[in-house]
Amino acid sequence: MLIVGVAAALVVAGCSSKSTDGGSSDGTTSDSSSSAMSITPRVLLDAQGSEVPAADVTDAVNPAGSGNATCKGVSLAMAGALTGPNAALGQNILYGAKLALDKHNTANPNCQVEMRQFDTEGDPQKATQVAPNIVGDGSIVGLLGPAFSGETKATGSIFNQAGLPFLTASATNPTLTENGWTTFFRGLGNDNSQGSVVAKYLTGTVGAGKVCVVQDDTDYGVGLAKVVTAELGAAADPSCAASVKSGQKDFAATVSQIKAAEPDAIWYSGYYAEAAPFVTQLREGGVTATFSSGDGSNDPEFVKQAGSAAQDAILTCPCIPAPPALAAEYQDLNGQAPGVYSVEGYDLTTIMLAAIDSGVTDRAGMLEFVKAYDGQGVGKRYQWNPQGELSNALIQIYEVN
Repeated sequence: MLIVGVAAALVVAGCSSKSTDGGSSDGTTSDSSSSAMSITPRVLLDAQGSEVPAADVTDAVNPAGSGNATCKGVSLAMAGALTGPNAALGQNILYGAKLALDKHNTANPNCQVEMRQFDTEGDPQKATQVAPNIVGDGSIVGLLGPAFSGETKATGSIFNQAGLPFLTASATNPTLTENGWTTFFRGLGNDNSQGSVVAKYLTGTVGAGKVCVVQDDTDYGVGLAKVVTAELGAAADPSCAASVKSGQKDFAATVSQIKAAEPDAIWYSGYYAEAAPFVTQLREGGVTATFSSGDGSNDPEFVKQAGSAAQDAILTCPCIPAPPALAAEYQDLNGQAPGVYSVEGYDLTTIMLAAIDSGVTDRAGMLEFVKAYDGQGVGKRYQWNPQGELSNALIQIYEVN
């Protein structure tokens, strides 16, 4: 079945994560108002910040293929955070991949492809521990992941040396494609494109004359904050620029610093596990400035944990929300709606399945297939330059309401 065209009612959130409900003593909340809020797509922009129409994806490549594929002894792998504080982001990717696999394996009884799961918890050190297990399995001809920039940086040379194509649905640090890896492909725009668009949107559409940029200590957070700060120029107020740590729950000092600066907007570069308590404490501290953050926070867990404090937050992502037909299939299979990176997980898995269906049986064949690939996915076209970057980068603006 071909994916229907993207309608106005694109779906990315309103989805429920599989973690438990309830407030906590760490500054996160889960009030009843959060159940009525969702992360809603607002506008799709190109790398120059210009609005572009959603793609008509009636010709999107179908993971089911012809239904006549034959294969034996080949598998795929997924590496990313499947447990831990940011597990929802990795699960979104995995569940997108599962949908593509389900369609493929149902349609192709003589080509049953397994995707082996490797949980990194989003931790670079743990990722380096599982990477040898991935490359040591000769049946694995392609890897979906790693999910986070830090773990990709830590393991990329391992995968590259093993000749294993690794396609990330979510790692956006720009320097990843500067390492000379020849088997790495990024399935979305990097932070250079996102950061530039963010700055233009905050100073233009939002009208922010003063922005406080706050970053966490991850490769993703540091890299994205650097780009946003540079692109904001004079609008980035150094008096309230701040750094926080992964796992931090008490943001009192940073809240006081921001409150004193009286900014128009706050940009947070990091993940939802810290973004949720941070925005909660900002609102409790009387800071009313527009809160904005990137793809690391763009997950229903941010809304769930922050509760009413998430209201009107602006979230961005170089990822594409799922069109209604795909969202319904995803919901039926996984028991929850698609989230950030779900579409990229689906599309990248589809590409690797298409390679297997074409007769690819090893890593070298997968690499050549992906290098030469040019095909329509859900919401974007996939074609890579020699460095592994997409030829076209799109940024979606979302709002919590």
